[in-house]
Amino acid sequence: MTERPQMTVAGVTLDAPDAQELAAFYRRLLGWNVIQDEADWVSLGPPAGPTALSFQTEKAYVRPVWPAGPGDPQMSVHLDIRVEDLDEACAHAEKAGATRAGYQPQEDVRVYLDPAGHPFCLFL
Repeated sequence: MTERPQMTVAGVTLDAPDAQELAAFYRRLLGWNVIQDEADWVSLGPPAGPTALSFQTEKAYVRPVWPAGPGDPQMSVHLDIRVEDLDEACAHAEKAGATRAGYQPQEDVRVYLDPAGHPFCLFL
C-alpha cells in the first residue's frame, strides 16, 4: 500500500455573476478578512484560521433553485454555519442581504439564500 500524500482542503469556491458583490455579502455576514482581491476572484478568511471562502465570476452563471424540482438548476454546494443564537443570526443574515428560503426542512435550522442564490444553513 502506498502512503497517502499530505493533502489539506484550503477552502471552498462559489461561482457568481459578480465575485466582488458576493464576497462583499459574505464579508458583511461573516466578518472575514480579504485574503486575495482580483477583478474576478476574491478570497476571504477568518482572522484565526487557514480556511478560505473564495468567489469567482462566472459569466454563464445560472442561479440554483432550492429546493430544486425536476429540470431546475441544482445547488452544487451549500454552507453550514454554526451560530450561538439562531434568531440573532437570522436577523443579521437578513440585514447583510440574505433571503430566507421559502422551504425550511428542519425546526432548528434556518436556510437562507445569498445574493447569487447559493443556499446556506444557520444552525445551533
